[in-house]
Amino acid sequence: MYNDQLQKDRRRELRKNQTEAEKIFWQEIRNRKVNNLKFLRQYSVGPYILDFFCPEIRLAIELDGKQHENAREYDVERELFLKNKDIRTIRFWNEKILKDIKNVLKIVAENAKF
Repeated sequence: MYNDQLQKDRRRELRKNQTEAEKIFWQEIRNRKVNNLKFLRQYSVGPYILDFFCPEIRLAIELDGKQHENAREYDVERELFLKNKDIRTIRFWNEKILKDIKNVLKIVAENAKF
């Protein structure tokens, strides 16, 4: 269910080929920089690979690019699956990360409370 070995190569590939927004966001949240919580990159839950995940508080953070404009149905299905696993999801557009990282981090910190 969690970090399935069958998806290991795909998770590794995603980490190697991060978007610019993912690189910036990761630098801002890694090493317990947000509320002293540990976030993981490209963590799988069931059939889905989450961009960022904090197991302590069961919070997934997804960064969306243009490809998600036409993937609303998939995203709804995915969020329902995660919600049934008691995982909350917050989403940000890549553009928001690139242009307003401070407010994004504020929103993450507010949502990253026990």
